Amino acid sequence: MAADPYSILGVSKGASEKDIKSAYRKLAKELHPDTNKDNPKATERFSEVTRAYDLLSDKDKRARFDRGEIDIDGNPTMGFGYGPGPGGTAGGHQGFGGGGFEGFSAEGVDLGDIFGDLFGGRGGGGGFGGGFGGARPRGRAAPKGANVQYRLSVTLPDAARLAPQRITLSDGKTIDLKLPAGLEDGTQMRLAGRGEPGGGGNGDAIVTIHVQSHPFFRREGDDVRLDLPVTLDEALGGAKVRAPTVDGAVMLSVPPGTSSGKVLRLKGKGFTRKDGSRGDQLVTIEITLPESDGELARRLEGWRDSRDVRARLGV
Repeated sequence: MAADPYSILGVSKGASEKDIKSAYRKLAKELHPDTNKDNPKATERFSEVTRAYDLLSDKDKRARFDRGEIDIDGNPTMGFGYGPGPGGTAGGHQGFGGGGFEGFSAEGVDLGDIFGDLFGGRGGGGGFGGGFGGARPRGRAAPKGANVQYRLSVTLPDAARLAPQRITLSDGKTIDLKLPAGLEDGTQMRLAGRGEPGGGGNGDAIVTIHVQSHPFFRREGDDVRLDLPVTLDEALGGAKVRAPTVDGAVMLSVPPGTSSGKVLRLKGKGFTRKDGSRGDQLVTIEITLPESDGELARRLEGWRDSRDVRARLGV
């Protein structure tokens, strides 16, 4: 396997989920593309770190990786008559991603097509009892080439706004893949004629889309959620603060007297639905206080909030 997710995140193989998450958050904050716009290597490293966290945060995938069953991309390490090819991809197919994001890796071919070739005869092979090299039974169409399975990993912001993905297929041809409206994690796309060649025409490319986890965005249906830290003075007096969205940063108005937990809505900043409309971004305000601020403590000395803020809890 070409890459070790533990080494990428800088944790031991026995690291806890908490340690893995902590390491990922630290690296993601340092390497995020928004803060490294002039550093393509940081963007590439961010994608690598996110890919490693995606595997290790999934208990099943992590266990399968530890047993040597899959590689860091989730591809089987061994297939039907296949070993890892150049670049660690199955069957010798090598995929490439555009824009610094993880690209394709071929996961194998359609086994039904392989058996069809063996027993039905591709390009003149005989069936059972027909002998090798015999003519194909009259009236039987030549089989199509095998389908090829691909896995494409897409960042959450790209998935939400359906950003085109430039990829290179196993035949060496580069295409701009248009993501479908209503995209979900696990959505499959069929690219007709992009598979293996055959007597009856080319097979298809079957692309399974995986939406990467993100350091601060979370998907909730068609909406995107974000926890946004604000200072005490911004919450008390109101302020306009910069807030990240999947489409880029915007200025968000925080009303005076805003409490932690208040949810503000940014219309049309969520995932694209099948009808072309978009969900919203839901921003949860988090008031952060300094750990030690003598001036703030002096200003509040003698002041008490007389409200019973826990009355609804019955305590």
